[in-house]
Amino acid sequence: MFTLPQKDFRARTTCLGPACMQDLGSSHGEDLEGECSRKLDQKLPELRGVGDPAMISSDTSYLSSRGRMIKWFWDSAEEGYRTYHMDEYDEDKNPSGIINLGTSENKLCFDLLSWRLSQSDMQRVEPSLLQYADWRGHLFLREEVAKFLSFYCKSPVPLRPENVVVLNGGASLFSALATVLCEAGEAFLIPTPYYGAITQHVCLYGNIRLAYVYLDSEVTGLDTRPFQLTVEKLEMALREAHSEGVKVKGLILISPQNPLGDVYSPEELQEYLVFAKRHRLHVIVDEVYMLSVFEKSVGYRSVLSLERLPDPQRTHVMWATSKDFGMSGLRFDWINQVYLPENHARLKAAHTYVSEELRALGIPFLSRGAGFFIWVDLRKYLPKGTFEEEMLLWRCFLDNKVLLSFGKAFECKEPGWFRFVFSDQAHRLCLGMQRVRQVLAGKSQVAEDPRPSQSQEPSDQRR
Repeated sequence: MFTLPQKDFRARTTCLGPACMQDLGSSHGEDLEGECSRKLDQKLPELRGVGDPAMISSDTSYLSSRGRMIKWFWDSAEEGYRTYHMDEYDEDKNPSGIINLGTSENKLCFDLLSWRLSQSDMQRVEPSLLQYADWRGHLFLREEVAKFLSFYCKSPVPLRPENVVVLNGGASLFSALATVLCEAGEAFLIPTPYYGAITQHVCLYGNIRLAYVYLDSEVTGLDTRPFQLTVEKLEMALREAHSEGVKVKGLILISPQNPLGDVYSPEELQEYLVFAKRHRLHVIVDEVYMLSVFEKSVGYRSVLSLERLPDPQRTHVMWATSKDFGMSGLRFDWINQVYLPENHARLKAAHTYVSEELRALGIPFLSRGAGFFIWVDLRKYLPKGTFEEEMLLWRCFLDNKVLLSFGKAFECKEPGWFRFVFSDQAHRLCLGMQRVRQVLAGKSQVAEDPRPSQSQEPSDQRR
């Protein structure tokens, strides 16, 4: 963390997110915990048949109302992941197991990382590392992080260690920022679709609402693209939140974006930051996929590379090793000369394979050249175009041993979009796509793609 000196698709607010389809009341002063706990008196989502039923039906009477609400959310949101872990694919021990194309992990470079971590210069333990540190992280670590990000973010001015805070993962960062920047019941604007676990970290633990800025696949002009975020949409969402009596305190941006893979241009970033300053909003920019941009033509730029930030005191940038490396402690020479070039080459090859498979199936998708995933349009396989059908299709994939992520988990307003993760070994990708093909072959394409030119990969939209 770097602090620098469902039916109505309006910008509704929520504290439960995808596990609960009902929005909360609009009263700003109402206690969110009480509102969430009252939801537990309603019938819980039916999740039996896939996954471990004991995870849903176990006794929760010993938990607080907040604990019961959190458990309910996690049980419903983690159904597919639990099922996968009960039946993981293994080429030798379980070749008929589930292929996981749903979890955004980079499984392409374990050989490089395991070799590097086994070298003698990586194995050092000093007494100070085993003792309590500064709450912001060890000074030497914050100094190294400041140097690292100054270099890779191309910051015009070196970052200062005193402006760096190190916590144990992006989840902790979101929870901490929500707690220190907002009062209970206030809200962050967030464009949808978005990485759904933010709901847990901000709402369930931070007691902060999310005000959705709904984006859609419609292209309205030559210089627009599917799911494009604009200042006009931000303004509209802000007005809607205010009309519901909700005070908005900040804006969350993800770049490269999950699940879209979008990369905001410097001009767009500047526009969003100016909008936030105009309304005195904090901006949290999650750049966790910063070093996973594998297409040079994308031209990725970090917020920290901007010459001037409109409101430095309200600008907060997040990065973690979890996506780009899956670990920490690597040195610059090895990163530049070995890891990043090879990682980008492997990501690009895997992306190319899945893209070609989707084209062969006649399935529209977005192609952005960043991240570990492709945003795929399967709307033509939903007879009525509902989220219930989206869930049924997701279960059909899971029953046929391939785990994907469905659009509602990211609060996508259009049923039928799925996230395909491609950052995996070739033999697992091949088998996974074979199973995807088998599922779709058994489904009649019930309708023509309503806007085929709007969801196909945009060749002229790279920035």
